[in-house]
Amino acid sequence: MEFLAGFDILGSFNFIFWGFVFMIFVKKFIGAINFVPTKTAYVVERLGKYHRTLEPGLHALIPFIEAVAYKQTEKEESVEVMPQECFTKDNVQVEVDGIMYIRVDSPRKASYGVTDYREAAIQLAQTTIRSVIGTMELDRTFEERDIMSARVVEVLSEAGSAWGIQVHRYEIRSIVPPASVTDSMEKQVSAERKRRAIIAESEGKMISQINRSEGVKAEMINKSEGEKQRRINEAEGKAQAILAIADATAVSIAQVGEAIARENGTESIRLQLAKRYLTQFGLLAKGETRVLLPADLSQLEDLLASAGLETNSKN
Repeated sequence: MEFLAGFDILGSFNFIFWGFVFMIFVKKFIGAINFVPTKTAYVVERLGKYHRTLEPGLHALIPFIEAVAYKQTEKEESVEVMPQECFTKDNVQVEVDGIMYIRVDSPRKASYGVTDYREAAIQLAQTTIRSVIGTMELDRTFEERDIMSARVVEVLSEAGSAWGIQVHRYEIRSIVPPASVTDSMEKQVSAERKRRAIIAESEGKMISQINRSEGVKAEMINKSEGEKQRRINEAEGKAQAILAIADATAVSIAQVGEAIARENGTESIRLQLAKRYLTQFGLLAKGETRVLLPADLSQLEDLLASAGLETNSKN
């Protein structure tokens, strides 16, 4: 009876042992079947050594010999670079943080080239940022973020080729100076804005005065041009009047000459002159008129004779 009891115990133990082994085999066989998602790569080791990389799809491994050692995503990742303290060239302490975008380019290198490529990229980015900011003054750090980001991408790209990653870009999220420096910068910005406002106001006044003076100048030029044209017109009118008078006088003299040349023309001229003489002589009778006469105006015949009309009449 004791023998049979011992046999039953041993049989139960063997059943449990082989059942456990069977379960392990089933689990291993099931685990050997892998579904690799899109944009994901599985790194397979055979007996502890790299063997191959599984692309997206259904894959079967050899149980107990092959195993998935690493699972790498090939999607672009955003990795946050935590804030760190940096010193600028002018010894101002600032706090800088950022974010970088990386993607696994070689799953094998990302698995074996570095322990943790994310942490390595973060450390290298922080070191590079400290180095770049150390060569710049505080004002330039706010103006040349693109230069700093480009430098970080350049350094990470060189190291990333060995780590199996590709760095697409790096962006600085914030640069925070101390509170005292922030207050000074705000005062400086306020003063600069006031200066620009004063300059803009003075320039506006200057432009207004220039426009006003230009208007006065244009008005004076227009007036002078008008006055000039008026005087030219008056001069031309006077010249035309003089020419007309001269032409009329010439015509009159010609007509007088023709009248003298005719029969009894001299007598007619003498009669006209005598009439005008008497008319003008009568005007001298005014009390307020004072006249200095060069000869005896009462001798009309003598005056006409001096003009040569008496002689012509005798002839």
